[in-house]
Amino acid sequence: MELTNSITSEKFDHSQCPASRPCIYKVPKSLFTVKREAYTPLLISIGPLHYGRKQFKDMEELKSRYFDSFRGRLVSLRKDHLLEEYKAFLESEETTIRSCYQKSQLLDSIKSDSFVEMMQLDSVFIMELFLREDDDYHCKCKNHINKEDDYITTRPCLSKSIQKDLLLLENQIPMYVLERLYKTAAVDFKKHATFLDLAKKYFRSWDPCSELTEKSKDLDHHQILHFTDLIRRAYVHNPKDLGYMKDDNNQNPNNNKKKKDLHQDCCFIRTASKLNQAGVSFEKVRHRRLLDIRFETRPFYGYLLCFGCCPFPWSKFFKARIQFPELRIDHRTECVLRNLIAFEQCHYPEEPYICNYVSLVDSLIHTKDDAELLVEKEAIVHELGSDNEVATLVNSLCMHVVTNKTCYHKLMGELNEHYNSNWKWTMGTLRRVYFRDLWRCSSTFVGIAVFIFAIFNFYRVLRGFPLLVT
Repeated sequence: MELTNSITSEKFDHSQCPASRPCIYKVPKSLFTVKREAYTPLLISIGPLHYGRKQFKDMEELKSRYFDSFRGRLVSLRKDHLLEEYKAFLESEETTIRSCYQKSQLLDSIKSDSFVEMMQLDSVFIMELFLREDDDYHCKCKNHINKEDDYITTRPCLSKSIQKDLLLLENQIPMYVLERLYKTAAVDFKKHATFLDLAKKYFRSWDPCSELTEKSKDLDHHQILHFTDLIRRAYVHNPKDLGYMKDDNNQNPNNNKKKKDLHQDCCFIRTASKLNQAGVSFEKVRHRRLLDIRFETRPFYGYLLCFGCCPFPWSKFFKARIQFPELRIDHRTECVLRNLIAFEQCHYPEEPYICNYVSLVDSLIHTKDDAELLVEKEAIVHELGSDNEVATLVNSLCMHVVTNKTCYHKLMGELNEHYNSNWKWTMGTLRRVYFRDLWRCSSTFVGIAVFIFAIFNFYRVLRGFPLLVT
């Protein structure tokens, strides 16, 4: 998936991270206090927001070894001057780089020389790490590095933990800084056109649809700010597919009021169990992005939901279906979603797609029974201990999350309209009681046939009764 074009200019494109607006933030306290370990790096500090903490001292030594290894290869190629050029670039861009971070006392306390050295060390460490994880790089530079002796790449648990730390919102450096290093000093080692391509390959296992490395023309012109933004872009494939209700102030005020009322009515939906009782089916779909949830029902056939369980190909026309791309939940999911939510709360308050998605799932799951239903339908696949843990996890994600709009307003409106229909409730009850599966469906048809046959015989007896009397 191509998420951006290669950087063609030597200078930083200030539209990518404007000085008037930071793109790397401290997690709001309201979110941080819910589960602080989800936002705090465990092994390694990147950037100024966790700079100088004692618990990362061991990894600072590893950064230095990686830096020496990277510089050693440049020395062997007689291109060690490239690192000096990169340092000069960091010095010239220091003010711009600082403006990419939310202002804090710690950031202001870091002196200019220390800030530049930190950015250079962290950038080279990330570059060296990504290159070492690239098999093609090892084939080309096997004489310079032995992968079997590498401290990180030979320990999967450590490697995954560092990957997680590199995704945290507070643990970022601007993407353009890494792109510049890749263009400047990795010229003899690089295979990919841009550093972003290398980053997509490194983080491919964190993409919810496993398509982070595939090409997609829809996202060619998007600017990726940092790694957290990269993962968000993997979740939000094409924002145009998730349309918000547009506010048009030039239209009739009555229409605007109607839209606002509709938006307010659609903020909440019933749980998965309640919707299922009203005849709504949950169906896992493949080859669709995670946030692309749809509700499908036919205008006429939807009034005969009880026939949706019949074992015939055409029975799908009678179903009211929520098409749900599979959500995989493991020990990493909570950390990723929490940081994406925090990033949207700070940087994308007008486009909170991840927040909307998590809020929708939270509305569907209130209890263990709701989670059990979605797991049974394979809409959710998890590696947790029980379905109750899934419900607990989902319900905790939206604590203190505030949004003023949702991209699922149409979906919610259709679900509420369906749920509030007495006829569809009746059809849903019939389906649940008499048409739940093949055997119950066939038994119901046999019972109906026997009942009709009995009425027919009774009617025939009544017609013949006067003749018997005569």
